[in-house]
Amino acid sequence: MTAPQNLIALVFDYDQTLSPTYMQDEVLFPAFGVEPKKFWSRCGDLVRGQGYDSELAYMKVLLDTLGLDRPTNAQLRELGAGLTFYPGLPEMFEEFERGLLGPEDVALGIRVEYYILSSGLKEVIEGSRLRPYARAVFGCEYAEDEGGRITFPKRVISHTQKTQFLFRVNKGLLDLAQDVNDHMDDVLRPIPFSNMIYVGDGPTDVPCFNVIRKQGGQAIAVYNPNDPTRAAFRKCYQLAAHTDRVKHIAPADFRAGSHLRLLLDEMVSEIAAKIRARRAAAMESGTVRAPGH
Repeated sequence: MTAPQNLIALVFDYDQTLSPTYMQDEVLFPAFGVEPKKFWSRCGDLVRGQGYDSELAYMKVLLDTLGLDRPTNAQLRELGAGLTFYPGLPEMFEEFERGLLGPEDVALGIRVEYYILSSGLKEVIEGSRLRPYARAVFGCEYAEDEGGRITFPKRVISHTQKTQFLFRVNKGLLDLAQDVNDHMDDVLRPIPFSNMIYVGDGPTDVPCFNVIRKQGGQAIAVYNPNDPTRAAFRKCYQLAAHTDRVKHIAPADFRAGSHLRLLLDEMVSEIAAKIRARRAAAMESGTVRAPGH
C-alpha cells in the first residue's frame, strides 16, 4: 500500500518572510509597555554572555520582563489579530484555491497545503488572519500555571530544530505526540520533499533550505524591498550567489503578478505536472492491455 502523494506543501517561515516586522515588536511590546531596545539588548546579553539559544533567551526575557503581569495563551492569541503582512496576504491563499490548479489536477485529487514554521510564538500566529489557511502552525510555546498565566517554555523551535518539522510535514505526523523519528518508507509519506516549497528570509532558514534542496524540493529566499539599508536584500543575495543555499530570491510581495508569485505559481504548476506524469506512468505500467481481435 502506498500514499497517493498528490499533496503540494508550501512551508513559510513567519518573521521577515510573511511579515515585514517581528511579532514581538508589532503586537507584544505595545500591549505590555515593553521597550524594544532594552528587551533585545537583554536577550543579546544572555546569548553572548551566557550561551543561551536565541529563542530561549527571548522567551525567558519576556517572562522576566512581564513578571506578575504575564498573559495567558488565550491573550497571546488575541494579540495575533493585530499582525500585519506583506502585500498580497492573506489574499494569495484564496487566489491559489480559485485558480492555480486546473480541472485535471482537481480530478486527480491534487491539492496545495500551507504550513507556517516559526521560531516566534505559535499562539500569536494562531490568532492571526493567516491561521484559517494553514494546515498547521509550528512555533515556540509556553506552558501555563494554575492561574492560566504563561509560566515556562513548553516548546522551543530554534532555526536548526525547524528541520524536524519539515519531516513532520513530509511524513504527515502533525500531531506532536507522534515520534517523527519513526521509520517510514518513502512510498508511504504523503508529501514527498519533491512536492515541497520552502520560503524563508535569511541565514536562520539555511538548515531548512539545505534539507529541502538536498531532498529534491524548492526553496525561495525573500527580502523586504522597502528596506533602505538593503541589508535584507544582501542576506538573500549571499544565500544565492555565494553559498548556493537557494536558487531563487524575490521581493516579499505576494500579490498576483509579482516576481514571487510568478515563482510560486510556476513551481506549483511544475510539481502538479510531475504528479500527473507519475500517475499516468503508474496507470500505464499497471495496465495489461486486452488482446486485440
